[in-house]
Amino acid sequence: MAYRPTWQGHLKLSLVTCPVALYTAINAGGDVHFNLINPKTNNRIKMITTDPDTGPIERSELVKGYEVSKGEYILLSQDEINSVKLESIKTIEIERFVAGDEIDRLYFDSPYFLAPDGKLAQEAFGVIRTAMEKSGQIALGRVVIGTRERILALEPRGKGILAYTVRTDAEVRKPDEIFAGISDKAADPSMISIAEKIIEQQEGPFDPSQFVDRYEEALKALIEDKKTGQKPAKVAEPEDTNVVDLMAALRASLGAKGKAAGKAEAKEETKAAKPRRRKAS
Repeated sequence: MAYRPTWQGHLKLSLVTCPVALYTAINAGGDVHFNLINPKTNNRIKMITTDPDTGPIERSELVKGYEVSKGEYILLSQDEINSVKLESIKTIEIERFVAGDEIDRLYFDSPYFLAPDGKLAQEAFGVIRTAMEKSGQIALGRVVIGTRERILALEPRGKGILAYTVRTDAEVRKPDEIFAGISDKAADPSMISIAEKIIEQQEGPFDPSQFVDRYEEALKALIEDKKTGQKPAKVAEPEDTNVVDLMAALRASLGAKGKAAGKAEAKEETKAAKPRRRKAS
């Protein structure tokens, strides 16, 4: 499958440049998409662009407007918007190198893959990528995507480069704005000790394949039931998780996890102890 690049231009490190293409690194979330339907006719509803005074209008006739005050707009044609020229529209120029742990994960936004655009670009791209890899640092540049100039964090990934758009300081809320109301009172050490043991019992490697969108799966099941004429199954309401006795809840959690782990180990031992049947030749 050939992927369409989100952006094409050049990667520049000082005087070294090469043509590159930027590809989104993620698939569009979710397979379940709904349309608005009139249940009386079973027709899909059409959204018609309408002027409140003159009625329906073709989208091709519209321009973009920036509201400067209530009901007053500065109008801009697409040609006028395209006349704004920045180097970052067509070039990702590496401006700085920083240690990876200096960038708070709160600032990372959307991931992209950066690859050489054409065979002739591969040598220069390889030089830049390998030099970045040897430095052990993250490169920072800028790129215009859509109508915004974004900071771009670049790091080697496999044979290419992983790029993340980085949020600006103005986009990120200060944690104290949300956390200010949290009490400074220290938590009970004995409760912390039990919670740490629960954490130890739940430790394991990160395997993204184990995480699926259960809500979407439930929607698919609902749609399948409706499609086959079955009455959708009623889903039980989730239990109230309001904890009255925190210590009792922690101890019960620790005991429950311990039993579950014991059962899993016993199951594995039983499986290992069973002799394998030979297939008849």
